[in-house]
Amino acid sequence: MTVAVVLFTADLRLHDHPPLHAALRAADEVVPLFVRDPAVHAAGFDAPNRAAFLADCLADLDSSLRRRGGRLVVRSGPVAREVRAVAADCGATEVHMAAGVTGYAHRREERLRRALGADGVRLRVHDAVVTAVAPGAVAPTGSDHFAVFTPYFRRWSGQSLRGPLPAPRAVRVPDAVRGEEPPSRAGMPGLSPQLAEGGETAGRARFARWARADLSRYEEHHDDLAGDATSRLSPYLHFGALSPVELIHRARERGGAGAEAFERQLCWRDFHHQVLAARPDASVRDYRTRHDRWRGAEEAAGDIAAWREGRTGYPLVDAGLRQLRTEGWMHNRARLVVASFLTKTLYVDWRIGARHFLDLLVDGDIVNNQLNWQWVAGTGTDSRPHRVLNPVRQGRRYDPDGTYVRRWVPELAGVGAETVHEPWRLPAERRAVLGYPEPLVGLADGLARFRQARERG
Repeated sequence: MTVAVVLFTADLRLHDHPPLHAALRAADEVVPLFVRDPAVHAAGFDAPNRAAFLADCLADLDSSLRRRGGRLVVRSGPVAREVRAVAADCGATEVHMAAGVTGYAHRREERLRRALGADGVRLRVHDAVVTAVAPGAVAPTGSDHFAVFTPYFRRWSGQSLRGPLPAPRAVRVPDAVRGEEPPSRAGMPGLSPQLAEGGETAGRARFARWARADLSRYEEHHDDLAGDATSRLSPYLHFGALSPVELIHRARERGGAGAEAFERQLCWRDFHHQVLAARPDASVRDYRTRHDRWRGAEEAAGDIAAWREGRTGYPLVDAGLRQLRTEGWMHNRARLVVASFLTKTLYVDWRIGARHFLDLLVDGDIVNNQLNWQWVAGTGTDSRPHRVLNPVRQGRRYDPDGTYVRRWVPELAGVGAETVHEPWRLPAERRAVLGYPEPLVGLADGLARFRQARERG
């Protein structure tokens, strides 16, 4: 009997899974393996919301494998050590896994290749599993990556995608390989109270519901804060519970402006992956420095605390941050506004905001989180680095009736649409009753500080 190991990482699904498909074709038996790496905890990346969502994904993956005669083998410890031990236990000759682009992913692959090579076991790394197009597959002449989205999108759109692979009908797992029980979110502390359910089953059901009701309206309504018409699929894409290749095929089958706009958002994921693959230090350093002298954690401690708590005095900013704390997720338009407010109105280092998002976002990952923050801060790939999003104007445009604000800022539940985005215009006695804070800084003052800082830099 020939045996192969499939190391699951950020690809926690059975549908459209090239490493699993290849392993099943090459071997009689397959060990589906997930390793809980203590290095993730040591680096502070196993935030409660993501740990709970991961637990859901692993439990769902195990359940799906058991329906096919298999099971998920869960181990804890350094990845190279555990994979090597499992391969030795079952006599595997190959280990299959998806390619990654982060520094952690590269180090993991290097250690695996060395450890397995010492035992004569081949490591096979598969592209286009986490992304639709491999990071290095599309590049301009004279460079290893695109630094601007639009030309990347044009080239990316012309790529031929592989067809989605079906989920396997059966998976035979060697009896001798032992593992732990998959973790459970039950009893985990520090979770957002309205955290979504994780797993491929939940993700596929969510996509099916959203595609029926909202995909055709996506281009028109994806910025409608109150309408909440976005797909909310980002957590499932982050954990690989859904395949970007499959989602793009489904969107293209549907066709229309909404499907095209949705595909464009999926392209943004691939764009950021190819940027970080070429510039891994962009996860912590400015991709394009503006020589900022950001206000740091000590200088801006009070402003940072108010921002994190959703008590800046700007309703749209506060609504987004309170949604984040409650759901472990935030509407994309709100993400742009709260990030612009921190980096440009308060002139606080983007890394402080990115860390807060990573602490709470269930879809928070190094690639998209860090590079989106840099885009807003003007240190990334944005071609308009000095753009500032005015939270009042953004609120009037994308939440004109104030429904989104009232949903997340109950102090303003009784305030009408004409002043809900500018409660400081209300009489002083009314403001005192509301209990809502005054603005941390005037928008004009914040803008002047930002412009002066950038010019001085």
